[in-house]
Amino acid sequence: MKIKTSRFGEVEIQETSCFEIVNPILGYEQEKSFALIEHKEKSKFKWLQSLNTPELAFVVAMPDDFGIEYSFELPDNAQESLDITDAEDVLALCIVVIPHENPRATTINLLAPLVFNIKNHKGAQIILTGSNLKVDYPLFEKEAVC
Repeated sequence: MKIKTSRFGEVEIQETSCFEIVNPILGYEQEKSFALIEHKEKSKFKWLQSLNTPELAFVVAMPDDFGIEYSFELPDNAQESLDITDAEDVLALCIVVIPHENPRATTINLLAPLVFNIKNHKGAQIILTGSNLKVDYPLFEKEAVC
């Protein structure tokens, strides 16, 4: 299937990379359909591209790929809304913010992961209430900005 994006033009995607968002991304409640797109071969980053809004895409990544020890317990209501029956079916990604003026100041949102059931193609943003995880955890070692 082909989709239009503002960043990559027209892109061919597999239907297996498409997800219905059952618990929306904060601030984007109207967006329900997304696809995961590889950034580049062997890249640690992916794009979560809206299927309805070509200019809407989030950079996402797995914290473990950057040496961040990251684990959380998925709340029961999230497991139910995503119909999760097996941990093997879960993919958790976090939204990454890359500032144009200083990419070394990139942060990753550990507090509100995007959780996907890769078996039934449902996804949700889960706010991990009661945790001390940060919404803006530094992805790289901090570097002085001149």
